[in-house]
Amino acid sequence: MKKYKVGVVGCGGIACGKHLPAHRRNSETEVVAFCDIIEERAINTAKEFGTADAKTYTDYREMLKDKSLDIVLVLTPNNMHCEITVAALNAGKHVICEKPMAMNYAEAKKMLEARDKSGKILTIGYQNRYRSDALYAKKLAEKNYFGDIYYAEAHAVRRRGVPTWGVFIDKEKQGGGPLIDIGTHALDLTLFIMNNYEPAYCVGKTFHKLNKQRNTGNSGGDWDVDKFTAEDSAFGFVVMKNGAVIYLKSSWALNIADYNEACAVLCGDKAGVDLRNKMKLNTILEGKQVIVEPDLNGGQILFYEGGGTAPEDYELAVFLRAVAGEGELYVTADQAAVVTRILEGIYESDRTGKPFYFDGGERR
Repeated sequence: MKKYKVGVVGCGGIACGKHLPAHRRNSETEVVAFCDIIEERAINTAKEFGTADAKTYTDYREMLKDKSLDIVLVLTPNNMHCEITVAALNAGKHVICEKPMAMNYAEAKKMLEARDKSGKILTIGYQNRYRSDALYAKKLAEKNYFGDIYYAEAHAVRRRGVPTWGVFIDKEKQGGGPLIDIGTHALDLTLFIMNNYEPAYCVGKTFHKLNKQRNTGNSGGDWDVDKFTAEDSAFGFVVMKNGAVIYLKSSWALNIADYNEACAVLCGDKAGVDLRNKMKLNTILEGKQVIVEPDLNGGQILFYEGGGTAPEDYELAVFLRAVAGEGELYVTADQAAVVTRILEGIYESDRTGKPFYFDGGERR
């Protein structure tokens, strides 16, 4: 059986903690090329996850010259997603790019254009869609269990969970803070279950309230206040073209006791679902208010046989089926581009102090 040859650009935490373990558990791929601007990190990652003859690079352009590569993983800071993804697609490689898709919608469109021109497969790393609760909620939504979903909350709130490693708190390299980092997961999950990708306008506000504090009690240790240039919290209210609304909450540091992330609450005219903590369905049964807590331990929705059962294993398996022409992507780049567009709209609304209209118009 042919194994897909994989190259990875960016050998940091998301590579070693999510993507590369999934590839190690998958029998259809072998990671043969590792690129990182820190040579030692590329070498060490290759030793842990690569083939015996794996090559290492400090320049992704050199890696892309390898005609044997089938797939490239783009796992860099956000400001390099577009540039490397476009180059990889133009070089004839299929691409998995980590979330968020891009720094802004203009970059996302360049990635879509490169995908269309190359004819290659491009997906974005929104692995939370593959969780058992998300899959179950999606199946219910497809069967119209919730009816018309007109109100939703996208939750990505930490009490003290600022990522103090890498460049997460650097606005220039990441494009923002918790909104673009973890808010993107919550928004993607919400849009996915709603199956609604047509925003009309949004209002947003960001805060820099805690990022200059010291002795923070942060789970990852105190942050460097001089390097923390991104927001510490951001909130957005999005109105969709069909009238549905989404309240997006994102924070790395907020004085709140009820914190959770990568989850959503959705309310339809027939029923609702709450994905915070343990999944709960709420509806009316014989004139009584009923809350149902589904047992998600059995009857898992499996996309393939073999490998692991973590969301990233399903993510990789679905991607490989699409590359083989045997199935459809579960996370399309077109959907991910809408997520980026909304995030950009929230930031722009905060910058101008006005609602941001996605059709380009301004209403008073």
